[in-house]
Amino acid sequence: MRAYWIRVLTLLLAALLPASAAIAATPERKPDLADMVAGTYEGDIISDARGSSKSGVTITVVRTGKNVVEVSCDCKRIPKVQIPLEKAMDAILAESGPYVFLIDTARDSRRLSLTIDDASLSVERQ
Repeated sequence: MRAYWIRVLTLLLAALLPASAAIAATPERKPDLADMVAGTYEGDIISDARGSSKSGVTITVVRTGKNVVEVSCDCKRIPKVQIPLEKAMDAILAESGPYVFLIDTARDSRRLSLTIDDASLSVERQ
């Protein structure tokens, strides 16, 4: 009788383990526009209403949600902002808001043009 219960428990555990593994595994999400543009970019502030142009700035683009990025800069004149993204033809650009975020994937998918708080930047992915 004891062998019978051991066999039943073994079969039950064998049936439950794959189910628990499937529950524990998180489904992979499909990469979105924010994943495509996330990274570190370097370049120049080409115009700024509050100061002169500046070379060698670093922009960091981090995915914060589906098709949403946070853009930060090592130059204190450029504030940290969140930008929703959309795709239009061969470009990834700001969906709405006061900022310009543009990557023309047909021309050069490494080049990012930004305008944040009256400052225009031209940077390239590193």
